Amino acid sequence: MKKIIISTIAVSALLFTVTSCKTDFDTDVKDIQVTKGDANFSKYVALGNSLTSGFRDNALYIDGQNESYPLMLAGQMKLAGGGDFKQPMMPNNSGGFTNLANPVTGDFLGKMGLVVGCNNALGPKPSAPGAPLDNVSSGGPYQNLGVPGAKSFHLGLGNYGTLNPYYSRFSTGVSPVAAAVAQSPTFFSLWIGNNDVLSYATSGGTGVDQTGNANPLTYGSNDITDPTVYKSVINQYVTALTANGAKGVLANIPNVTSIPFFTTVPSKPVTNLSDAQAAQLNTAYAPYNAGLAQVKSLGLITEVEYQSRLIKFTAGAALNGAVILDKDLKDLTVINPALKSYRQTTSNDFIILTAANLLKPYDATCNPQGISAGTAVPLEDKYVLTEKETAKVLTATQAYNAALKEIAGTKGLAFVDANAKMIELGGRSGISWDGVKYSAAFVTGGAFSLDGVHLTGRGYAVIANEFIKAINSKYKSTLPQVDPNKYSGVKFP
Repeated sequence: MKKIIISTIAVSALLFTVTSCKTDFDTDVKDIQVTKGDANFSKYVALGNSLTSGFRDNALYIDGQNESYPLMLAGQMKLAGGGDFKQPMMPNNSGGFTNLANPVTGDFLGKMGLVVGCNNALGPKPSAPGAPLDNVSSGGPYQNLGVPGAKSFHLGLGNYGTLNPYYSRFSTGVSPVAAAVAQSPTFFSLWIGNNDVLSYATSGGTGVDQTGNANPLTYGSNDITDPTVYKSVINQYVTALTANGAKGVLANIPNVTSIPFFTTVPSKPVTNLSDAQAAQLNTAYAPYNAGLAQVKSLGLITEVEYQSRLIKFTAGAALNGAVILDKDLKDLTVINPALKSYRQTTSNDFIILTAANLLKPYDATCNPQGISAGTAVPLEDKYVLTEKETAKVLTATQAYNAALKEIAGTKGLAFVDANAKMIELGGRSGISWDGVKYSAAFVTGGAFSLDGVHLTGRGYAVIANEFIKAINSKYKSTLPQVDPNKYSGVKFP
């Protein structure tokens, strides 16, 4: 997971608002006798990544685990003959590990919380890690086999306990899929693949698109998984899980462009410049623009590329793109060392949440780390998912989802279109439940936690209901939906 460091933000909206929008109650079966239909819920296991474990607020902690969507599903399944459902609970309500260094962020901090900061504004801040890495394998077997950080091909690795501290806590030396199969499940859920593109996207495309490389053991941590590899491992997992007649449900992968981590910071974030500020910036970039014109006159770049690389700021209410370094641009420094790969962001780029503080001007009291990136100082490539990088992510996601739908159909399994639900959450009207509106708005939308990627308890309840609807539709069961309003959202101080 990536460390979330964002600027202090003003929060004046309520966590949820009463609205008359359409609700999801029209598909509930709460007034019908609960039956299992063609399914057998007596032994349910859940496989997946952080979204399955109950991870939220950039950490795995007790309150989040107690509102994981598999635990919600297990509770409804119990009404139709389901058995007990055990999770590898964390030792505290903070999360993080005091004795480990995260290879990506350099630490394993605890959960994020909203705190009152400078100028009395509210903003997310991580807490200290709660305890050293513990081991709870003796308390197993566990039915929630969601592992934060897991990619699709990780679930089949017998040595995954040596690679991931979240799995080493409860691993018995077998892969997560083998641990599930060993329990002889009668029903399973599998939601995996988000991290196969998410780590590439949250790192601003610093990894490699591995499409065409069928050896995942050579992949870097931020690489996009080859769709052929993805389809192959999912098919292997499902074959193993259904070998003894178990039924189950697969869920597809949401587009990363539908979550707050990518939608909170405007793609054109520089605005309200004074005439003097705009003039100063334009003067500073005039030599760069002149150099581009010279290169174009020599026929070394096209008119289209020339226009895309020009730097120009407009004063007033105009929305200006941030100046960024784009590694995918043609390298012109071999012609002129001053012609670095600069351009301004467009509406097709996504500036990630962790860049928010960097875009703010220096302030000795409230923002001493501010460097006004995106104007006088270009924003590093790792903070922007560019249009080209986004296309790679969406192409891979589409391939993963096509594979999931095909496998679910071939194996006769239920299928959850989680992508459609996330897009619905990201729409202007969002969704509502019993008069309470949920959306993908950061902090105030109610569905996403403070890391901008994972859900709140209420968000996980929305997803749990999508699983329930898919299960009921496929297996003729009548599991009642859960009430999202009874779970927790973003907590305000």
